[in-house]
Amino acid sequence: MYLSGLDELDQKILTLLTGNARLSYSEIGERVGISRVAVKARMAALEEKGIIEEYTVVINPQKINGAISCYFEIEAEPETLQQVTDRLCANESITQIYRVTGKNRLHVHAVTAGHEELERLLREEMDRLPGVTMVSCNTILSRIKDVKGLRL
Repeated sequence: MYLSGLDELDQKILTLLTGNARLSYSEIGERVGISRVAVKARMAALEEKGIIEEYTVVINPQKINGAISCYFEIEAEPETLQQVTDRLCANESITQIYRVTGKNRLHVHAVTAGHEELERLLREEMDRLPGVTMVSCNTILSRIKDVKGLRL
């Protein structure tokens, strides 16, 4: 199992946090049977190891009037792949970039304010990426299942 490097208490703490990251140290301690101070120390250690990366708010773009959420599949020549990822990282509409298996393929998520901004992203950014041999765009119509991070 992928959690074998964590003891049972850390696994319980992480399970609680993935359900509700706003739980207090005291609430977590009560549920797992340790003190608030021990919970704080364990969470600090998990953060230091990079197991817990952040505590954040997740915004659903489909609930914002007019916002468009979409995925791009991009193929690029190997010698330009770093340049492509650097440019995509600098674009505020791009929310996620993954290198995936396939021919120098990137899986890229973007959120735009509407159709005009999406078309501008395509025209001014995607169409101008160096060494790109293929770009496809899929617009997300609805969210059926969306798991954030690793579920325990």
